[in-house]
Amino acid sequence: MDNSVGIVSAQRAIFDIPLIFKSGAVLPRYELMYETYGTLNGDKSNAILICHALSGHHHVAGYYSDDAKNLGWWDNMVGPGKPIDTDKFFVVGLNNLGGCHGSTGPSSIDPQSGKPYGASFPVITVEDWVESQARLADHLGITQFAAVLGGSLGGMQAMQWALSYPERVRHVLAIASAPHLTAQNIAFNDVARSAILTDPDFHGGNYYQHNVVPTRGLRLARMLGHITYLSDDAMADKFGRELRHGKLNFSYDIEFQIESYLRYQGDKFAAYFDANTYLLMTKALDYFDPARDLDGNLNRAFAPAQAKFLVVSFTTDWRFAPERSHEIVHALLHNKRDVSYAEITSQHGHDSFLMQDEQYFAVMRNYLNNVYSEVAA
Repeated sequence: MDNSVGIVSAQRAIFDIPLIFKSGAVLPRYELMYETYGTLNGDKSNAILICHALSGHHHVAGYYSDDAKNLGWWDNMVGPGKPIDTDKFFVVGLNNLGGCHGSTGPSSIDPQSGKPYGASFPVITVEDWVESQARLADHLGITQFAAVLGGSLGGMQAMQWALSYPERVRHVLAIASAPHLTAQNIAFNDVARSAILTDPDFHGGNYYQHNVVPTRGLRLARMLGHITYLSDDAMADKFGRELRHGKLNFSYDIEFQIESYLRYQGDKFAAYFDANTYLLMTKALDYFDPARDLDGNLNRAFAPAQAKFLVVSFTTDWRFAPERSHEIVHALLHNKRDVSYAEITSQHGHDSFLMQDEQYFAVMRNYLNNVYSEVAA
């Protein structure tokens, strides 16, 4: 495949040093699944960490030997000659702790009970993820990342890196992100979680022992989320009010194409994603707020940051609107930090950060070329 990193394989890192969560809970031992692309240079200064969003994982780029169609979720962005150029950078992608793609999470076996963690897996925060990611960096021998980046929830993790480990990251790229969720966003997440929590097959989070999956709840949660990831214009252009069978059936069955699309997305998601992981990820989104303990003062929250920043937003992203990125930029400028900002015209809503867009890719490519110039100097 052209400009692909080609065949890749996942790796597993095992950590026996207990991780103390922000909540006070302790995980004595855990594993992280990750993939790497490119070559780490001699002084290990060309490493980039990609943090994933809610439903992401470690498979960022390339494909597996047994399934060439299983492309990484950001394959259009990461690879030889692509904006995140693996001929220049050593790129690390991981599945976050609490995930359901190989890293220790609710479906993993608790060594103390011999059963899946289920509901007993600790509620996790962005700060907890950054701590576990820092340990992965130690495992790889990386003392400082050239850049940490991500979209949406991934952007929140990238920002937290600059606050938790300011000396360990030189550049932060926060894409389609926000300094905290709005009340409306928290409300969307609560409705999605309620769909899962009230599913009769949820069993208080311990559905593994019952050999069932809360498919209906997870399906509804994804359908709701998907509506918020798209823009009204994108939905109108793609589906409009088109009827599936060309006429009204006067029933509650699927009639409009948008309904068919949402059901399909919900069913597909419920077939591979873990409901408990979905709960954890949305709670981490809700809790992220660097200014919470500083009387809401974002300027003070970003004071520890030393990294240079690129902040990117998209015009039709109403879930993480450009105004939220403006808040990040203003706080960084208040602290006299080096920050670049790009607002990309796009019709794809929040999902724009995953799409191939000439202007967006040019911004990413140019910024990261400058990052590489520092590395190569």
